Amino acid sequence: MAPDLKENRTRGILWMLATMFCFISLDTMMKYLMESYSLVQVTWARFFFATVVAIIACGPRIGKLAVSRHPKQQLLRSVFLMSTTGFFNAGIRTVPLATATTIMFLNPVLVTVMAIPLLGEKVGLRRWIGVLLGFLGAVIVVRPWQEGMGIYGYGVIFLLVAAVLNANYQILTRRVRGDDPLTSLLYTATAGAVVTSVLVPWFWAWPTAVDWLLLMGTGLAGGLGHLFLIRAFRSAPASVVAPFSYSSLLWATIFGFVIWGDWPDLWTWAGAALIIGSGLYIFSRERRA
Repeated sequence: MAPDLKENRTRGILWMLATMFCFISLDTMMKYLMESYSLVQVTWARFFFATVVAIIACGPRIGKLAVSRHPKQQLLRSVFLMSTTGFFNAGIRTVPLATATTIMFLNPVLVTVMAIPLLGEKVGLRRWIGVLLGFLGAVIVVRPWQEGMGIYGYGVIFLLVAAVLNANYQILTRRVRGDDPLTSLLYTATAGAVVTSVLVPWFWAWPTAVDWLLLMGTGLAGGLGHLFLIRAFRSAPASVVAPFSYSSLLWATIFGFVIWGDWPDLWTWAGAALIIGSGLYIFSRERRA
């Protein structure tokens, strides 16, 4: 009996929505924790407890899954994710969560540009128009014409660097598709945990009981988010589920308003519309191609 493709696509979309909820919950907990703890300690918790989730997810197959067909690229990919997380955490200290999420929406735009030299892909005129619209949206969000480094200062610079690093991470993710997705999850989580565990003793502050739960929650949210992402792409084509990643802006706006009283202004909404529109257009062109 043939599978119900419509049901699978619905399941894939639901997994992607759950993924975005996990990732924004992760971002929210990290932003909140960095009001009391160092960037290194919060980043350590995110990777250490995500490693626990990854080990549990691998189960008895962990010995087999720990062996990669592309170990060098997996390690480089892990470095990019660690760096992305570090710069993103530095950025959200001063930038509202919804604005930071909007800047990270540049990912499909940056991947399109970087895939030309790194993957040898060809990009037509229409996709270049989408790229330019995305960058215009980013300029509107950042507003460099305002005093200093724009409306949010150096935090925006950290986030732009994080977006570029994340695009490299996504490019390498395409290159290690021969590995099991759990292998990729295990590499990124473990590598981040090892590196940050070396650094964290110099930045340690003993958490309260509630903060321990939040620190563990970062790893749980990050680990589950990646597992749900695997489920989403296994259940439906990327062109179907990827656009629903923009639902993260809704959660970021809600959490930012409830916890910090932040609400995106008109310029941020306008920039977000351009960035999201360009991303959806690029998804559409890639799907046709």
